Amino acid sequence: MRSQIKLRLMLAGGVVLGLIVLLWWHSGFRDGLAPGASGEVPPAFAGRLAKPTPGPDPRPSDWHWLQRYFPYWKADPLAHLEALAQARQLRAAQAGAVEQRVWQLAGPTNIGGRVVDIEFNPRNPEIVYAAAATGGVFKSIDGGLSWFPVFDDQAVLPIGDIAVDPVNPMVVYVGTGEANGGHNNLPGGGVFKSTDGGATWQLVGLEQTVSIGRIVVDPKNPQRVFVAAVGSYFAPNPERGVYRSTDGGASWSQVLFVSDSTGAIDLVMDPLHPDTLLAAMWERVRRPTSAHLFGKTSGIYRSFDGGDSWQLLGPANGLPDPQTTNVGRIGLAMCQAQPQVVYALYNDGANYLGLFKTTNYGDSWIDADPDDEVSVGMAGFSWYFGQVRVHPLHPDTLYVLDTAFMWSTNGGATWNFNFGSSVLHVDHHALAFEPGNPSRIIVGNDGGINISSDGGLTWTKVAELPVTQFYEIGLDASNPQRLYGGTQDNGTLRTPTGALNDWEEILGGDGFYVIVHPTNPNIIYAESQFGVLRKSTNGGLTWVPALSGINGAEPTNWSTPVVMDPNNPEVLYYGTNRLYRTTNGATSWVPVSPKLTTIPPGNRLGTITTIAVAPTNSAVIYVGTDDANVWVTRDSGATWNAISSGLPQRWVTRVAVDPTADSVAYVTFSGLKWRDPQPHIFR
Repeated sequence: MRSQIKLRLMLAGGVVLGLIVLLWWHSGFRDGLAPGASGEVPPAFAGRLAKPTPGPDPRPSDWHWLQRYFPYWKADPLAHLEALAQARQLRAAQAGAVEQRVWQLAGPTNIGGRVVDIEFNPRNPEIVYAAAATGGVFKSIDGGLSWFPVFDDQAVLPIGDIAVDPVNPMVVYVGTGEANGGHNNLPGGGVFKSTDGGATWQLVGLEQTVSIGRIVVDPKNPQRVFVAAVGSYFAPNPERGVYRSTDGGASWSQVLFVSDSTGAIDLVMDPLHPDTLLAAMWERVRRPTSAHLFGKTSGIYRSFDGGDSWQLLGPANGLPDPQTTNVGRIGLAMCQAQPQVVYALYNDGANYLGLFKTTNYGDSWIDADPDDEVSVGMAGFSWYFGQVRVHPLHPDTLYVLDTAFMWSTNGGATWNFNFGSSVLHVDHHALAFEPGNPSRIIVGNDGGINISSDGGLTWTKVAELPVTQFYEIGLDASNPQRLYGGTQDNGTLRTPTGALNDWEEILGGDGFYVIVHPTNPNIIYAESQFGVLRKSTNGGLTWVPALSGINGAEPTNWSTPVVMDPNNPEVLYYGTNRLYRTTNGATSWVPVSPKLTTIPPGNRLGTITTIAVAPTNSAVIYVGTDDANVWVTRDSGATWNAISSGLPQRWVTRVAVDPTADSVAYVTFSGLKWRDPQPHIFR
């Protein structure tokens, strides 16, 4: 369902065309439109289609964080690990004592999710490992054509990086906690090690590093392992920087620390002289009222003594000065055959800042892209990517991974671009060269895994890993096998048959609530981020806006709730900071409540997050908000009663009504554990 765009831009005119296409991709089809969409989105909602850029109010980037950390903005760093350990103990204690519920995979296997790292076995290129953002680790034994999970028995499935021991490839390290800094990056629980190719795993420490950007193993002394720890996404913590183990992970020492807000996002090692390392440090601060993804402590550090001492490289070496320029995430790539050649990809906390090259381990750097041509393949949130790769044998062949897939064969003088196609997804995070055949590359992106056998000119798509990130799930009452769902960066998806491999994208952008008419499945309501709602009357072939009457100046949640009256499919409800109702299938809407949030306007909270209509009485409607309010009306919205007394001061995730009694309701809350074990489910 994706637009079939594949451009190779070599000339200035092509660059302009590519920029126009990329802006269209992000502001139009990819973030809310699909082929066949028609009509105009109301102007007040139009800006909600575009991908956000970091700055004072990066709401979508912080949505999951706000949900989990409200109202304390901090959490016990070990609470989730303790809870996961408790869950394992409970399962073990109940094994055989109670009936085990069996879950069946429903898919999709043909539409993937975000893959953040790819690593080959250096001795056997048929063996490959892939790291999923929230789905654990997968292994292939046929060169990446098919995959199976090897990490599912572990309690921590968000992955940052994988490293394979170059001397004994049966030894594999996994750093947990995705390091890309998006709203759906979940915290990790340290570094895990396998000595049998992924069959079993052992936790080897660094539990409080939260997110890990890179792991490298010394090829001459594989007991020496280095970890680049980014740290917390949203709070200062001292467990950041570069860690070193000299005993294969049994113990660790922090060998580079800059600040409790600056972590190590990338790390490269000279394979011929492993005492030579370069580390990229990223200052990244997000708070309830402010954020910046750059800072004066961002930069590249170099060590010639295996991490015992480090030197900061800066403007005297030809690199940007973080004291005068916004320096954000930095990606590093070292040529394996000529390790003195290193590339550094800089962004300014939002956009492309430059691509720099050294031929002397960083003593001096030149601008490898003086025309800033690489910026054509970016879309204002390059902190989400930050990956650069260089051919292991040819230092002038390099790749930049961002929204587009970009490559140069002349050291950055000219560039080729692939903005995505029906085969190749956009938003790239990982690339690995096949040992012995570096023209064959495997990439990981927000849509899964792709393989090229000609250095990136053409691509094939492999069977996807079942790691698609769903925001919401929808069902077709007239055909329960026909499943729907809204997903991260893969739009609104559907399987028409209930099969694993026939899912299709019917609406673009990030997908959220999707509702199918209970007796006429041709009528579908679906939305993209911030509540941009559309309606289809022909089974998803074409769509029209469905927001008439809703005040676009009112705040909407990243995942805006839309529900259908279970007794009348022409009646739907939609939440801003007040409740709206339509009685004519979204032809028009009218407000049926006052403002139901208490946070003052202008904050990043203050929206309705959940709506429930009583199945036994349509006049009874419950509403929950992100600022801890729960309300009920028993007269279709004429009057409202606050029923939050005694409930937690937490983000309300769901309200639900008993199917047989409208006076019985359930409410659930988000919020990580802080000072006390606050209950999260109430009746």
